[in-house]
Amino acid sequence: MAAGGDRAAPDRGAPRLGGGVPKRVWGPVADFLAILITGLAILWALDVPRMVGWSFYPQQYLAAILLLALPLGLIRLPARRAEPREVLPWYDLIAALLAFVAMAWLTLGYPTLVNQVFMRPPEVWVPALVVLVLLLEALRRATGWALVIIIVVFVLYALFGDMIPGRLAGRPQNWQLLAGYMAVDSNGILGLPMGVAAAVIIAFILFGNLLTETRGSDFFTDAALLGMGRFRGGSMKIAVLASALFGSISGSAVANVAGTGVVTIPLIKRDGYPAHKAGAIEAVASTGGQLMPPVMGAAAFLMAEFLSISYSAVALAALLPAMLYYAALFIQADLEAARLGIRAVPADRIPPKRLVLTGIHFILAFALLIWALFGLLWQPERAALLAAASVAVTALIFGYRGQRPGLRQLFGAFAGTGHAVVEIILISAGAGIVIGVLNLTGLSFNLTYALVQIGGGSLLLLLVLSAAVCIVLGMGLPTLGVYVLLAALVAPALVEMGVEPIAAHLYVLYFGMMSMITPPIALAAFAAASIARAPAMATGWAAMRFGWTAFVIPFLFVFSPTLLLIGEPAAVALAVVTAVIGVYLVSAGLAGYALDRLSMGQRALYIVAGLLALVPAQAFPGAGATDLVGVALGAGLLIVDILRTRRAATSG
Repeated sequence: MAAGGDRAAPDRGAPRLGGGVPKRVWGPVADFLAILITGLAILWALDVPRMVGWSFYPQQYLAAILLLALPLGLIRLPARRAEPREVLPWYDLIAALLAFVAMAWLTLGYPTLVNQVFMRPPEVWVPALVVLVLLLEALRRATGWALVIIIVVFVLYALFGDMIPGRLAGRPQNWQLLAGYMAVDSNGILGLPMGVAAAVIIAFILFGNLLTETRGSDFFTDAALLGMGRFRGGSMKIAVLASALFGSISGSAVANVAGTGVVTIPLIKRDGYPAHKAGAIEAVASTGGQLMPPVMGAAAFLMAEFLSISYSAVALAALLPAMLYYAALFIQADLEAARLGIRAVPADRIPPKRLVLTGIHFILAFALLIWALFGLLWQPERAALLAAASVAVTALIFGYRGQRPGLRQLFGAFAGTGHAVVEIILISAGAGIVIGVLNLTGLSFNLTYALVQIGGGSLLLLLVLSAAVCIVLGMGLPTLGVYVLLAALVAPALVEMGVEPIAAHLYVLYFGMMSMITPPIALAAFAAASIARAPAMATGWAAMRFGWTAFVIPFLFVFSPTLLLIGEPAAVALAVVTAVIGVYLVSAGLAGYALDRLSMGQRALYIVAGLLALVPAQAFPGAGATDLVGVALGAGLLIVDILRTRRAATSG
């Protein structure tokens, strides 16, 4: 003990008393697990196991991914989400080891154990129970309580469903059987969501991480600044374009806000936009990235599996609604700038063209991705690896703005990918529990029947109810979890009413996504508000206005799949033209500006004309007349506006 009773200052890098393992010890272990996750996914995507003659169940590969991801989640994620993770407590170390041992047992013994599930031996249900409990805890740490509570409710239904009266009564399950079924069966945690996450999503996140490490994301932001900065409201247009490009590879609306918003939101505010509108337009642009082909978000790959169609078919169907979404956002950015008198971005903030062009090679990766997906019809994960390889090779050769990445940076993308996918893998495993309960208990059929009965045979009423359910379920949940729930609970009811399956799934995806910008819980809008230092609710309401197309277009493509490019070419072309006209008219009405400021009465007429023009001619008998009336009314309003502005200019 030091003289005078003073104690020596503790070593911050040493383990706390009774406390755990310092980061210098557990950090490399976590990185190693993350690299293994990425490496396994690459080997699987390239079909290396088959090439070398390894034979095993696909579920063993999924179990191996969870074998790495579950301990990694327990190591990296603290019990209290706000706490920094510097020292790994002993209880988390023990939990991670238990998860590793239990999953290793299930992975290696899978061929035998899968045939014993219904016999309920301890060697199945004991490790299964350990995995399920630790999975829920890791999921709570990663996403919060909302998804965990939903999963627990489903599990309780599986155990006690016979106690629920009426049509929703279920078949009660033995708890040992339920544990084993969820952990081992292909309809449980090793089911479809995990299959997509462990194969496709890891490959695309690797692609996105390599773009970040090689400054490819900087290139797209600079390209947006160069292309749009010289026009009025250029900063808002830059946010729209940059977020659309970045969002199509990030897979997360909130991550997109964080990634591009730190650049675009201050830029928008400096141009004179109100803070809440700066945050709102970034939130809407970031959310739409998951709806924009060619990459879209993780849910789109899962949709292809649910519908048993190619991903390219999903991307093609989603193309026009996504373009209308961004067209409306772009038009509103332009008209808001005109109404507020905001000019172009100052020339000194725009990067020189010669420097931006040094990154033109990054476009090759997207060209290869589109060619592999749509031309060669490759599996999405292999196409993503081709694009990732292109990014790595061209960045090493050409670099960007005079800088080339080092091999350490490229290698760091592998560890970064493994860390980034942990949350998605945990969510996918949790979603498998929900799907397993639906299959095991018959709840899926009962819920579909109940929704159709509540709708009373009215498709419009069912769509409104479904939209409300989608937004409520989506509040506070990650996108992938939202889509899995909605695809299982809501989409079948829409299909039962005669809706095209792909239209039904895109419908629930759109409204599930809109929970990201819909108060009272709007995660993307609130994240943007924190960057903009604006009121959260005001940002959320402004985001709803900017993203209005996502609340309208899904109703239209349900009634007329021409907006999904399904139908005769002439009908599709007419739907595209009238939809673009309608988007402009409604956007002008909402912005309060067309060729000049609009009065409240004029704004209302613009919105009415736009909505009429938006309705596809095949939506219902006589819908062609609404198109004609909407376009004619819009043309008349624009002519009046032209004459008014000319008179004002002459008199001025």
